[in-house]
Amino acid sequence: MTQDAPLDITHAIGERLTRLGQTLATAESCSGGLIAHRITNVPGSSVYFLGGVVVYSNAAKMDLLNVPETDLAKHGAVSEVVAQRMAEGVRIRFQATYGVGVTGIAGPSGGSPDKPVGLVYIAVAGAAGTFVTRNVFPGTRQDVKEQTAENALNMVLERIA
Repeated sequence: MTQDAPLDITHAIGERLTRLGQTLATAESCSGGLIAHRITNVPGSSVYFLGGVVVYSNAAKMDLLNVPETDLAKHGAVSEVVAQRMAEGVRIRFQATYGVGVTGIAGPSGGSPDKPVGLVYIAVAGAAGTFVTRNVFPGTRQDVKEQTAENALNMVLERIA
């Protein structure tokens, strides 16, 4: 006898958001839209996924998500505070229940001793506040992007009330 395969994380997120009548929006930098791509691979995701933005430049982060220029200047684009502002900004912009913000250095270049290649901040904003994690993912650029998306999706699922 075979068992049904467990639902993947994007299906689980969709089922939970739909059941609760909640919504999600994404703001992505280093993942380049991979989180939104994975969410929208689920049929019917338009019920709960309101949209997403890929904000690579600081100008886009400021213009589209209201990330303060002072935060970018003081902490840099790859920082806990900017990830937090991105998640909160996209949540407000789309009037979503939850907002996700990711910013990092996917590599293979661009790292420094303080901010190595693979450093990624992931934030999930909701009514209960904003939760941010600092991660250093190993591997290639694609590996970092995939690990970023997977970890962000896991954080969303954990936060859905």
